[in-house]
Amino acid sequence: MLADSALLRHTVATIAYRGGKALRNAPSEFAAFRIGEGTRTPARILAHICDVLDWAARLARGEQTWIEAVPQAWDEDVERFFACLGKLDSILADDALRCSAEQLFQGPIADVLTHVGQLTMLRRLAGSPIRGENYFRSEIAAGRVGSEQAPPKREFD
Repeated sequence: MLADSALLRHTVATIAYRGGKALRNAPSEFAAFRIGEGTRTPARILAHICDVLDWAARLARGEQTWIEAVPQAWDEDVERFFACLGKLDSILADDALRCSAEQLFQGPIADVLTHVGQLTMLRRLAGSPIRGENYFRSEIAAGRVGSEQAPPKREFD
């Protein structure tokens, strides 16, 4: 199971890197941006990402409970995002995974990757795009799950 945990930890660090890029320097009005009636705002998507990450940590500990938290102010949910990643990474670092690594990936982790992509797309639609990047070359390391990330190696417009 140690190899599974190592790959999952790298995936969680990848979420921190990509998610941090999508969240960093977002204009204040971005949180409430809406592309159409009935769609989630970036603030709602971020709160959902945090709920999913909390769920992933509970699943990793062998619990099946889903809890939907009340969205907070944007900056508070950005902090929550990195705290949730840290909690999940800690469980994985202890090799304390109490569920299938495959199910953890196919469920909550894949869901979070999808939603980080949505935030990136919404940044562009809101007129505040983030630069593209060759993520293959990015400096991503297991355990680096906070807001402080390595600078991009190769960005492009």
